[in-house]
Amino acid sequence: MNNTEQESNLDANFFLPDLCNVQAVLFLVLVAELLALVLELASNGLFLFSWYHFAIISLFLQWSVLCSAACLCRLRPVLSGWPLPQAAAACYLLILLVVLLFSVLGQWLLYGVLDNAAQWHLNLWTVTTNVLICAVLAGIALRYFYLTNQLSLRKQTELQARIQALQSRIRPHFLFNSMNIIASLIAVDQEAAETAVEDLSGLFRASLAESDTEVRLAEELDLCRRYVRIERLRLGDRLQVEWRFDRAIEQLKIPGLCLQPLVENAIYHGIQPIPEGGTVTISGEVTDGVLHLVVVNPVVDNHPIAHKGNQIAQHNIQQRLQALYGPKAGLLVQRSAGYHRAEIFYPLPEGNTA
Repeated sequence: MNNTEQESNLDANFFLPDLCNVQAVLFLVLVAELLALVLELASNGLFLFSWYHFAIISLFLQWSVLCSAACLCRLRPVLSGWPLPQAAAACYLLILLVVLLFSVLGQWLLYGVLDNAAQWHLNLWTVTTNVLICAVLAGIALRYFYLTNQLSLRKQTELQARIQALQSRIRPHFLFNSMNIIASLIAVDQEAAETAVEDLSGLFRASLAESDTEVRLAEELDLCRRYVRIERLRLGDRLQVEWRFDRAIEQLKIPGLCLQPLVENAIYHGIQPIPEGGTVTISGEVTDGVLHLVVVNPVVDNHPIAHKGNQIAQHNIQQRLQALYGPKAGLLVQRSAGYHRAEIFYPLPEGNTA
């Protein structure tokens, strides 16, 4: 991992959110305005509510909040590399300093140079009160940001562990079946068995290598083609496969090892029981921002395709898709008119379109 990637990870894991984006600024403006309303109601009540006083409080809070956010926004890349206690203390002191400066500036603009000792002491108490209120609210806000960040990191860690556990359950499902196929070929055709071993080595590299959760569709299709070559050595001309993809779709990112188990199920539970064999059709298309990957295969009407291993693979794929892309993603399985159809669908993230 290079220095840029390390800095990006540190910045992403920093407890302070990104206060530079428009949504954060609008949220801060709204919170400051609501706080001004609460302070005015607490000070004068509803009966003596003063729009002038409310405007002064609102102006002070807006400037204090927005300037604090601007400073924290610019310093966030630097603070993200600091130890947490020092970074939190720096953020806290920076907010207090901004409020102190604006409190002093506000008193000077309202009252000018003070020659009255009583008024000077009153303004000093006003500045101190502002700083104390800020100290309480800033502490609460920073603690909230920290807990929210920890919760988000925990969810990401749990999600990653869940996905890895599901992947580990899928991998033996096709690797062990492939090894059984090679074992059956050794005594019959050693050259074919050697070719199958090379394809299987490619499957091992793809399934056991440290990689990202998502891969390009082209990589997943290559994995499927390797498996098809191994199965074709066993089934011969009984197995025909039709691929329907274009180059643009093949560059999209998909969860690794989600399409190959469906191809395996189509061959093992669909083509294998049919004496004359059949054709497995594998296609993909993007419709309204949703990627659809479909595997269709013929089936024998009285053959129990709902095999336990088949259900486990489909259940794992369904869980992985929803863990990554939410409830709008999933796996739809249908069987009708002598055909079995499995469709993966999930909304493409922004920037990941064909």
